[in-house]
Amino acid sequence: MQFVEANGARIPQIGLGTMQLTGEAGVQAIKIALEVGYRHLDTAAHYGNEKENGEALRASGVKRANVFITTKIRQDDAMPDDFARVLDQGLVNLKLPQVDLLLIHWPSKTVPLALTIGALCKAKKDGKTKHIGLSNFTAALLDEAWKVTTEPLVCNQIEVHPFINQDKLIAATKKRGMAVVAYVPIARGKVPGAEALKRIGNAHGKSAAQVSLRYLIELGLVAIPRSTNRDHLKANLDVFDFKLSGAEMAELKKLSATNMRVVNPPHAPVWDTP
Repeated sequence: MQFVEANGARIPQIGLGTMQLTGEAGVQAIKIALEVGYRHLDTAAHYGNEKENGEALRASGVKRANVFITTKIRQDDAMPDDFARVLDQGLVNLKLPQVDLLLIHWPSKTVPLALTIGALCKAKKDGKTKHIGLSNFTAALLDEAWKVTTEPLVCNQIEVHPFINQDKLIAATKKRGMAVVAYVPIARGKVPGAEALKRIGNAHGKSAAQVSLRYLIELGLVAIPRSTNRDHLKANLDVFDFKLSGAEMAELKKLSATNMRVVNPPHAPVWDTP
């Protein structure tokens, strides 16, 4: 496993996105991921599966110290008291005293950012998380967050895959020393059908999904694909034994001209334009 260093945090470069991995099936999928080598779990209060992540971790036999665990709190709980309450419940659900990374899941359109950032910083000072960061923040919101934070922000978790142009936001995030954590890195199944990805994959003996993940890795990003299939889980980790050529990277970069956004809920901010 490779890592991305960001403002004091060391984040495994491939993690498991666990949205929708709930119930016993969710526990088993997360447990399998840990058994095949994942050391980075991404959950959130809104996913309703913090309990499943904690249960899978304990069932796997993998030492807690060896697993990087992220959870997130959404815009509906952006007020400090609500933020603290949801975090405390998350730790109860996980049966852990601390997570490795706590994120503001989505920026609130009604609660002043300074209040939520203050609650985020307090969580770190109180020892409930080792690191803090953001998710779904635009370049302008990143600037606003840094103006009010008293603790280093280590990442911005955003949608990144070959079909979206996030150049401006990636640059703004890295400029702050932050990691970019890419969710839906294979565009929820749309990557395997892309001709260029399949062709490049065939040249390396890899799948289109593996090429997509490798592309993000070579951009210096962290990727958190989701799967419940043991073979797919293993394949998503098996992306560190090949490299893409400059020509291949350039060809894949052209796919971003479609600027296809998979995740765009009503509460999303006004996204950066290419």
